Amino acid sequence: MSANLQTMQPPGDPHVPETAFGKWFLRTETWTVHVLERALQDLERLMPATAATGRRSFEVVADVGCGYGRSLPKLHQRFAPTRLIGMDIEPEMLEASSKEVAAAGINAEFICCSSSNIALPDNSVDLLFCHQTFHHLIDQKKAIEEFFRVLKPGGVLLFAESTRRYIHSWIIRLLFAHPMDVQKTAPEYLALVRAAGFSVPDSAVSYPFLWWSREDLGLLETALRIKPKAVREETLINLVAVKP
Repeated sequence: MSANLQTMQPPGDPHVPETAFGKWFLRTETWTVHVLERALQDLERLMPATAATGRRSFEVVADVGCGYGRSLPKLHQRFAPTRLIGMDIEPEMLEASSKEVAAAGINAEFICCSSSNIALPDNSVDLLFCHQTFHHLIDQKKAIEEFFRVLKPGGVLLFAESTRRYIHSWIIRLLFAHPMDVQKTAPEYLALVRAAGFSVPDSAVSYPFLWWSREDLGLLETALRIKPKAVREETLINLVAVKP
């Protein structure tokens, strides 16, 4: 099996490049296990409440903002697509992703494009995965409209995102780079997805409060046994949306 890396003109959309620390972190086991895998498990749990067919295989699966490709073998294993697509605005990351899937013996294709200008036809994707990508985007409204456009009717969006509370925290400001003025709260992200035309019942939404999304990295709870407040501004939102 092989990876097909499309050579395209560099995208002109403005974006905030990842820091050196961020690029390193995306290739760690902490990212793969505690961030990516935990999100996929939670999204899978939410899917039966929204996907009318309850199906677990999707013909065309696309990861928008695939980074270094750690998600692609996981998507392939879970959803058995006949066409697997990785998209990112950074050519460096697509090159690394192509090596990741080739090493796993998976056939995939890669497209260099912006999330606000996706190089795919209308109604061409069955499942779109957007994991920890949206808070990097400057034109979030255009991006969610693009997600809606490329999904087929009945198509599923798996959306896992960090909220403004987390992105504006001191530790994230120190280590990563993001467009700070576009960050949203969990209710604002949910409203944005619904306003684009997606169906998102309350039962298809969760708000994990994982250790890595806390400013103290969970030390208050693990070391001092101080439980987090029941009422708080959420740091993460996971949701499963369906295009009617």
